[in-house]
This record gives sequence, structure tokens and C-alpha cells, in this order.
Amino acid sequence: HVQLVESGGGSAQAGGSLRLSCEAVPYSSHCMGWLRQAPGKEREGVAAIDSDGSTIYADSVKGRFTIAKDNAKNSLYLQMNSLTPEDTAMYYCAASSWRLCSAQPLNKNVYNAWGQGTQVTVS
Repeated sequence: HVQLVESGGGSAQAGGSLRLSCEAVPYSSHCMGWLRQAPGKEREGVAAIDSDGSTIYADSVKGRFTIAKDNAKNSLYLQMNSLTPEDTAMYYCAASSWRLCSAQPLNKNVYNAWGQGTQVTVS
């Protein structure tokens, strides 16, 4: 059973940056991702990375967000630049033990372990 703990959320001005971190224990997943949920909206995939290091991004964040993992630190990161108010949401770190998760890594339904979430507010 994977436990995920996020940190790094907070407030930023439009155009600013934030970096989210997620520590995973144990660190063994086929896919890891960042998903977000704004009030009144569905939870959506933002960025994901599979065990081979391949990454994928939602169109809304391409060129602005970067996902990365550090296997030595059992950690996943999301660097968010050029933030806009539309990025305001609760951000969740997630992990999937499903071997075929890389077929749809931005789909929330492939993930079976979730962090508690960290709030990002952009004004």
C-alpha cells in the first residue's frame, strides 16, 4: 500500500511559479501523476510519468508545467511556471500499480493510491 504525502502548495500571483513535491512510501509504481480538482469540476490529470520516464501533459499546462521524479529520494515533483488563475485547484499526487496505466496516464481511474492534496491558489 503506497502512502503519498504532498507539499509545496500555496498562493502565487499570475505569472508566478510554484513547485509541488510528493514523497512516496514505498516507491514502486508503474505510473505516477499529478491531478487537480477545482471547485465544482471533475478531477483532471495534469501531468504523469511512467516507470520508463516517459511524460505526458494536459494541453492546458504544456510548456508551463514540468513533472519529474527522483528515485533516490522516492519523490515526485511538479514545477509550475507562468501560473494563471485557471490553475487554481487542489492538486493531488497519485500512483498506479496497474501495469497498463501508461496507456491512459492522465485518466484518474488508473490510479489506486492518492495523497491528501495540496491547495494551489493563483490570483
